[in-house]
Amino acid sequence: MATAEKLPFELADRSLAHPDSLVDGKGVAAKSGKRFDVIDPGTGKPWISCPDCTGDDVDAAVQSSHNAFLEYSRWTPRKRAQCISKWHHLIVSAKEDLAKILVYETGKPLAEAYGEIDYAAGFTWWFVGEAERAHGSSIVSAVPGRRAITIKQPIGVAAALVPWNFPVALTLRKMAAALAAGCTMVVKPSPETPLTALAVSHLALKAGFPKGALNVLTTSLDNTPSVAEALCLHPLVKKVTFTGSTRVGKIISSLCAKNLKKFTLELGGNCPFIIFDDANTDQALGQLMALKWRHAGQACISSNRLYVQRGIYDSFVQELVRQTSQLNVGHGMAEGTTMGPVTSPRGLDKAEEMAEDAASKGAKMIYGTGLRAETTGGYFMNPTVFIDVTDDMLMSRDEIFTPLLGVSVFDTEDEVVQRANNTTMGLASYVFTKNVDRLWRMFEKLEAGMIGLNTGNSSCAEAPFGGIKESGYGKESGKDVAVEEFLVTKNGTLTVEGHW
Repeated sequence: MATAEKLPFELADRSLAHPDSLVDGKGVAAKSGKRFDVIDPGTGKPWISCPDCTGDDVDAAVQSSHNAFLEYSRWTPRKRAQCISKWHHLIVSAKEDLAKILVYETGKPLAEAYGEIDYAAGFTWWFVGEAERAHGSSIVSAVPGRRAITIKQPIGVAAALVPWNFPVALTLRKMAAALAAGCTMVVKPSPETPLTALAVSHLALKAGFPKGALNVLTTSLDNTPSVAEALCLHPLVKKVTFTGSTRVGKIISSLCAKNLKKFTLELGGNCPFIIFDDANTDQALGQLMALKWRHAGQACISSNRLYVQRGIYDSFVQELVRQTSQLNVGHGMAEGTTMGPVTSPRGLDKAEEMAEDAASKGAKMIYGTGLRAETTGGYFMNPTVFIDVTDDMLMSRDEIFTPLLGVSVFDTEDEVVQRANNTTMGLASYVFTKNVDRLWRMFEKLEAGMIGLNTGNSSCAEAPFGGIKESGYGKESGKDVAVEEFLVTKNGTLTVEGHW
């Protein structure tokens, strides 16, 4: 088994490859002494191991974060902002090393890993400012001689349950908001991607945050439920933030409901990508290519259902196939790779199930040479395009999360709105048209928390991120709302003698 001293890549700062859980500022093993392997999706081989924590390891981490909260919550907003700023600059300085670790955890190409670090650093930078913007208010009462005052205070210890597809960005989005609010946090990263969460947490210690302000518990897939449940039910955990599937999100919400615990859920997507006849097709296709094939289709906001209006359908599909054929599938560290493997073999199984279902119902594969790519190892899948996809097919009903794309034709605006909204999900939708009236109508009619209007990328630190329907509850990032998720509001009422 590889260790931090025998990595398959070079790091400028070798201390960033911490293989142990982080509790109270120290690397710790699981109580059981067991460890699990972290697999390189590009080779299918283990390259490091981490502690396999269970529910028994949760209390010590939460107690540590609670003790840190008693100190950290008394810091002034300015002091918190200054510390977040130091942390931000340490993360930016470690970009090269973090990107390499990210490639070996997720499989994404190095260029995409750099992009994720840049995107992730946007959150730490944004919350430097947001730390000083959580204000209360004073209210003149309708009752003579009475005044009301509100203050906002950090809620306490938060627990973050983070997925594997964008582990640096989604970890920092949760961490930075919590720290800006004055909260501390226990993070449970995905079993596939524990190293990046550990790395940025150690950088937080270097920036000057108190020991225990950020604790990280690593765990295997088998023990993930026990750790997550223990965090959700722990009485000192006052807030849970989860990003993942809708199925698991419902479990998390039911656990939090037992103690009426505050929670934020960013869940699955089934995102429609709609292109009208009057769209700039070069613009639409460029945005689609970047959105759909990024991280081998493994993004919650990726295009899941592509609807193209009949007048441009044939020409658009032809150009889509031409550009897709130029993708170069390979290991994320290999020169020239533009699409890496999927992160786990579960993705390959899911893609095959969806492709078989679509073919059995009349869809045609117009690009792809068999889903599993010919390799000597790793979880590689060829980018694959189907046409004549209908709404009853599995790939139209469920989140795809692989480099598999289905194209459907539509005729009218009313038709495509009905089809796009015919899902329990409501994370993101995308519309391409040069008709400004239609653009506004679609913005209002589409049932999603985020609408891309002639763009395929609407996620940024300054805008709220989150879905509606079964795609989520609450918001992350954005002005006011993200920090608000980690605050409680208190109202004080004062009677004034000698009032006007």
